Amino acid sequence: MGAMSNGEKKVVFRVREFDMERDMAAVEELDRRCQVGLCGDATADDGNDAKKKAAPAKKKKKRGMSLSVELVGDPLARIRHAPEHVMLVAEYGEEEEIVGIIKACVKTVARGGGAGGEKASSASSCGGEKRQPPTYVKVALLLGLRVSPSHRRLGIATALVDRAEEWGRAHGAAHATMATTTSNAASLSLFTGARFGYAPFRRPAFLGRPVHAHRLPVPPHHRVLSLPPPLAAAAYARLLPPHAAEFLPADMAALLSHKLTLGTFVAIETNQDPSLPPSLAILSVWDATRSMRLRVRGAPRLLKASLAALRALDRGAPWMRVPSIPDIFSPFGAYLLYGLHMSGPAGPALLRTLCHHAHNIAGKNPACAVVAADVSPDDPAAAAVPRWRRFSCDEDVWCIKKLNKKKENNGAADDGDDDDEEEVEEEDDWPAAAAGKVLFVDPREF
Repeated sequence: MGAMSNGEKKVVFRVREFDMERDMAAVEELDRRCQVGLCGDATADDGNDAKKKAAPAKKKKKRGMSLSVELVGDPLARIRHAPEHVMLVAEYGEEEEIVGIIKACVKTVARGGGAGGEKASSASSCGGEKRQPPTYVKVALLLGLRVSPSHRRLGIATALVDRAEEWGRAHGAAHATMATTTSNAASLSLFTGARFGYAPFRRPAFLGRPVHAHRLPVPPHHRVLSLPPPLAAAAYARLLPPHAAEFLPADMAALLSHKLTLGTFVAIETNQDPSLPPSLAILSVWDATRSMRLRVRGAPRLLKASLAALRALDRGAPWMRVPSIPDIFSPFGAYLLYGLHMSGPAGPALLRTLCHHAHNIAGKNPACAVVAADVSPDDPAAAAVPRWRRFSCDEDVWCIKKLNKKKENNGAADDGDDDDEEEVEEEDDWPAAAAGKVLFVDPREF
């Protein structure tokens, strides 16, 4: 139960777990009222209690295009894959109106190696006092924070985040993470402020490209192979070991065999020079058309008319192979590429071939208008992924905090709880970012 004095009126709200039968319609309506932006000039407000600079945001919103996303279907789709997951809602007033939601799940992921792992290992071998950090760690992911625009700045977002962190801590999570965008200053202020103390630590880039009406070429000296899930899991275990990839899920085999993973593909050269190191590329394709819709907003009329004219010309004269694209100004679906990796001198060219192959697969699905990948800018694969500027975004910000800090602060009140305090002291910080390290973005949580 939460209460806040708002002038002479006392605001009362309650945070509880989501009930599918009781809350479904209200949650869908709240999602519709809360715009979610990926990038561009539009600002997505996750509904927090920090001060908002409304005037500059409104002026900026008029100046250009933006890419927004709308979730469809199962409201728990982004977290249901984790055995431990929860969705919390905030009820307001006597009418018990749903005015806020947040989703959370606890999953086991790789911490990655880099400088942090090497230092810890060195210290362990030299002094024998500091243990080597674990390869995998439990992390609570906080997703989809929404507060009704008419009920903001009442402490509702703070209460939702508090409860989600409590839940994650109770389920053994050592860290909590959340994601927002640099343009969402209010969300960043809420999470990185003194109240919650999250720290920005990764900046994945969303690289998108529209699906053309015609197939893209695959070089004749490149061969694309489709791997069955067991073989794909074995390939990733060798090519992306946990010490080399952050947030690699411990249930990678389940992700690769998921019904929405359309396949894992490897590209090799058929005429490889034996004097050079072997080259290959690998990626997997996820069908996100069932769980989300993207939309380009704020486009000038001339651009809309030009693209419509290209589609009409292509339909009337397909032999001209005009590079027409679907109607991106109405809601459209996407295929997401994940697990991108390349090696060898021909690795970039082979990865581009796989991106072309994924594009050609997407072209068979009328609901798919974009093929995209979420990768770290430091990942060598990022430079090889084809993208259009208007379908790409580098505004994403991942933030992290150590959940057991709360134990540390309250340790004095826990009589005889020395074991917990020792565990807090030994808990390692997340490794610092290392150039070239792979940041694995799980498509189930997009």
